Amino acid sequence: MIPNIFCRPALLASLLLAASPAAAFELRSPDFTDQAPISERNVFAGFGCAGTNRSPALSWTDPPAGTRSLAVTIYDPDAPTGSGWWHWVVFNLPPDTRGLPAGAGDPATPLLPPGAVQSRTDYGVAGYGGPCPPQGDKPHRYVVTIHALKVDSLPLSPDSSGAMVGFNLNAASLVKATLTARYGR
Repeated sequence: MIPNIFCRPALLASLLLAASPAAAFELRSPDFTDQAPISERNVFAGFGCAGTNRSPALSWTDPPAGTRSLAVTIYDPDAPTGSGWWHWVVFNLPPDTRGLPAGAGDPATPLLPPGAVQSRTDYGVAGYGGPCPPQGDKPHRYVVTIHALKVDSLPLSPDSSGAMVGFNLNAASLVKATLTARYGR
């Protein structure tokens, strides 16, 4: 005989609580909202763009249980390269990290937590490289992602390409959260 859990409110409540989803993993930035234009201060300084190339401030909610490290990426899927454009790749962030301050993508500043690694972007160097789409293109999307990972660290160097880091992130991912900024000129 199957017990009638509907006659036992306490049992029903505990089953519903156990079945409820965990709190959502969310990414936020005081510098832009999802689908909004990104500020000139975050735009690249070069290739005809006149921004200040400052990485945006980011914060996120608690990652899920089992998170052993974190990573942040900024990727432009609209770049006319056939493979997109990696603007920022930082990994091996400690699992208790809950954000990065504005400017943390500058390798000359000590704003990243110890052990964090910034690897090569498609500008050819490690660190943040802001948006700078071709003149006259429609506004590009800049997908900012926080990755919760099931590994303590990625076995990669600062010279690793965004694609290599992305491959390793996908293999080690527990969950991710994104914001998308837009920029055109």
